Amino acid sequence: MFSLDPRLAADTFELGETELCKILLMNDSRYIWVILVPKINGVVELHDLPKENYDEVMNTVRLFCRQLGTYNNCEKINIGALGNVVSQLHIHIISRRKSDTAWPGPVWGHSASIPYTEQKLSKVMTDLKKLLYLN
Repeated sequence: MFSLDPRLAADTFELGETELCKILLMNDSRYIWVILVPKINGVVELHDLPKENYDEVMNTVRLFCRQLGTYNNCEKINIGALGNVVSQLHIHIISRRKSDTAWPGPVWGHSASIPYTEQKLSKVMTDLKKLLYLN
């Protein structure tokens, strides 16, 4: 049975899932920050995925990037799969704007996150579920 790393679970909200991936929203209201986690235990690197799973994950990444690119006046999409702190394979897709607090640098380690308010979280979750076809 698939198990989500507790650090990912603590820092995110579950948006939904595909057959292969859990889809999470990072609890940092400064960015639209989605995380895909393949539901395969023990996978650390993208190249560890079986080819058919790799192709499906990357197609989902491409679709989400296209969809997020239309949301929130996005000017750039950042994609990352670092895994230095959480080794479980997870892929960050972050909608960036030149006006965001970390621009032009990376969002990691920039400053403390700003958690979502209940009202803003509800709106973003509803919007993203529709945008990413997770209803």
